[in-house]
Amino acid sequence: MTTIWIFFRTLHPTYRTFKLKITLILNGRTEEAFLKEAFAYYEQRLKHYVPFQCIEIPSPKALKSLTEEQVKDKEYELLQKHIQAGDILVLLDERGKEYRSVEFAKYLQVKMNQSTKNLVFICGGPYGFSEALLKRPHEKISLSRMTFSHQMVRVFFAEQLYRAFTILRNEPYHHE
Repeated sequence: MTTIWIFFRTLHPTYRTFKLKITLILNGRTEEAFLKEAFAYYEQRLKHYVPFQCIEIPSPKALKSLTEEQVKDKEYELLQKHIQAGDILVLLDERGKEYRSVEFAKYLQVKMNQSTKNLVFICGGPYGFSEALLKRPHEKISLSRMTFSHQMVRVFFAEQLYRAFTILRNEPYHHE
């Protein structure tokens, strides 16, 4: 009986044996109610698959009096308070690697197989990422070659995460 249970635990798609946590860090708040509602919808669905949190970094004050580099450095100061030593950082950047939904699901599966504890996706501010952040070990993923507002990115990203987990569980959400 023990052998059957171990087999079930290791291969059955609904049994969670991993401890992956996913964090999305963004600059600024979402003001539009319809975007908040859309994000909350996917955030709630994601909780059935993986611990997920979204951290909103406040925009630096007096943006108009700062240079682009100063803005990026201030954003990094606020950002690094939410990054732990063992976190795997993934920058959401239009110059990053593009994935189809099935490929993104495989990417997440690889991270789970590697026993990744905390996968931190970071959406840059209006001027991108600071040099200090770019010097840290990281990966880059692109949601598209187009530029989206941070308000839209949170919805697109949450939906793609949800889609990826339904693909991994062979659930009828994604159609090829």
